[in-house]
Amino acid sequence: MSSQNFEEIFAEMLRGANHEALHLELRDFYGPPSKTFADWKAGVEYDPADRFAPWVSLVRETAARGVTVRRARIVGTPVSEYTRYLHWTTSMNIGAGERVRWLARRDAADLCLTGADFWVIDGAVVYWNHFSGDSVLTEVERDDREASAKLARSAFEAAWARAIDHSEFKP
Repeated sequence: MSSQNFEEIFAEMLRGANHEALHLELRDFYGPPSKTFADWKAGVEYDPADRFAPWVSLVRETAARGVTVRRARIVGTPVSEYTRYLHWTTSMNIGAGERVRWLARRDAADLCLTGADFWVIDGAVVYWNHFSGDSVLTEVERDDREASAKLARSAFEAAWARAIDHSEFKP
C-alpha cells in the first residue's frame, strides 16, 4: 500500500467503515513540520477546519452515515509544543464528528499497547501506520488477520477507558 497516496488510503478506509473507526495515536510529533504548525507557532490566526478541509469533510461524511469515529492520543507529559498544537486543532476533529480522548503516557505504562499507531475499522481490519525515525508516515499497512484486529481493538479500548475527554485535557 505504500505506493498509494495516504489521503486516498484513509478516504477508502473511512468510506468502507460501516459501524466504527478507532484510531490510536502514540507519537508526540508527526512530521515533517507543516506550514500549519509553523503558522500556529508564529501566532497566525486561522481555523484548522479550513486548513484540513478534506479531512473534515471525510469525517463528517463518515459520521453522517452513522459510523462512530473515536481517537485516543497517548502523549508524553509535560506535553511537547506539537502536542499543544494537536490539542488546539482537535476542535476540528470534534466539529467533524470524532470523539477524542487523551492519556498521559505515564498513565498508560501498565497497558499492553501496540508498537505502531493504527486504525481499526468495524473491529475487523487494522491499518498500521508506520513512521520513519523522523516521524514521517512512510506506509499504511492493511492487516485483515483476526488476531491483529483483536489485539488492536483491545489496546485501543484499554487506552480509551483510562483516557480523559478532550474537554478535560489541559496541556
